[in-house]
Amino acid sequence: MSAPRKRWLLAPAFLLACLWGCARHSGGGAATGRIVVNYWEKWSGFEADSMRAVIDDFNRSQNRIEVRFLSVSGVDTKLLLATSSGHPPDIAGLWSENIPDFSEKGALTPLDGGLAKAGIGGDRYIPLFWDLCRHRGFTWGLPTTPGCVALFYNKKLFRAAGLDPERPPRTFAEFEDMSRRLTLVEIEREGRRVRVSFESLTPAERAGRKYSLVQVGHLPQDAGMFLSGWGAWFGARFFDGDRKILANDPGNIAAYEWMQGMSETYGVENLRGFIEGFGVSQSAQTPFLGGAEAMVVQGPWMPNFISKFAPSLEWGAAACPAADGVGVGAPVTLAQCDVVVIPHGAEHPREAFEFLCYLQRQDVSEKLAKSQQKFTALRDVSPGFLVDHPNPAIRLFMDLSRSAGARVVPRLPIWHEYDAELAVARERVLNLRATPTEALAEVQERVGWKFDRVMRRWDAVGVERISEWRAYDAW
Repeated sequence: MSAPRKRWLLAPAFLLACLWGCARHSGGGAATGRIVVNYWEKWSGFEADSMRAVIDDFNRSQNRIEVRFLSVSGVDTKLLLATSSGHPPDIAGLWSENIPDFSEKGALTPLDGGLAKAGIGGDRYIPLFWDLCRHRGFTWGLPTTPGCVALFYNKKLFRAAGLDPERPPRTFAEFEDMSRRLTLVEIEREGRRVRVSFESLTPAERAGRKYSLVQVGHLPQDAGMFLSGWGAWFGARFFDGDRKILANDPGNIAAYEWMQGMSETYGVENLRGFIEGFGVSQSAQTPFLGGAEAMVVQGPWMPNFISKFAPSLEWGAAACPAADGVGVGAPVTLAQCDVVVIPHGAEHPREAFEFLCYLQRQDVSEKLAKSQQKFTALRDVSPGFLVDHPNPAIRLFMDLSRSAGARVVPRLPIWHEYDAELAVARERVLNLRATPTEALAEVQERVGWKFDRVMRRWDAVGVERISEWRAYDAW
């Protein structure tokens, strides 16, 4: 991307920050006598509507604070700009993987003093999600709705392929076998195009690849997670938890070899042609919702899109099997968490914190979760939470989040740069332009250099940063 294009992309975010700086000082709460707490959130659609309903409840529950909600695309970039300009909102909704980067850049307010006074600690939460809110010994956000992923499957397509629709794959070998059996192609035989199963092709037909894919068992590229996260199902580590990047970890190489195997099996052009026949994510034009993909890895939000775009879809959900020897006795999943934070320099941190605490109430958290068809980050749920929950698979996701096999998005201040490099490597591998070993060795070198630079910066400012965080006492 050219430098002028970069400036053009940043201009709306900069303008938003400037306009917001004017708006937040305009005395908008004077008419009601309330303190206005401005809240930026990444959610749109039904997720934003769910939070608006919770905010309405909060605003009606007292007469001192008025929370005002703004749905903001690209909230992470815009929040950094607004914070650096000195005009951030009072609250922002981020992803848990933003916390290491934002906290080390001085863009967030440490919450520990307020949490201690409010009596809120890690004992209230599923451990994995509490840990995602912390970095370098401090707490930077509180959960709204957590998420993890599982395998959704189309029972009708299972039945048509002669598979038991009530028995999803339990091992990775079964997953692969079912995927092949569920894959259909169109090929010319005796002068006419016919639709047959991939398994029925002759060796010569498979080698010639003169067919087009019309249905697949599973596409690794179609997943409700960062795609390089497939390494979790192969036992991969992304870094050593300290100072070393592990892009070419054997588990990552194995995951990329598995993904490349699909290109080798079906052909790059066949896969590209199949994928290009579908539309944007979270619409009726996705392979799974369109009835052309039998299995997909997605999160608890998926039933929202099924009910909207494919209401007649007969589906089930189960833990996605891991490679042999990985997650034995402990199902593997990949988890992250939506979090609310108080940006550094927020005008009303105490009032913002009061609303953050309100969101942690069990009744409030459960209302939000049900409306979004998710679960909560709280360790305990009310007796009726599961009884009338609209998502029939919600207990599966709750169990997966507590599994010893649960993995999280890597806790790195350069995670987005790392993931971008992994995505480039993945495309090279899927297009058969590099072996997984070659592609990931390059990621190791490039990201390793970037991480070393970030760590040197932290070594220079870390002691001062931690001293500032400890001294913060606006509560």
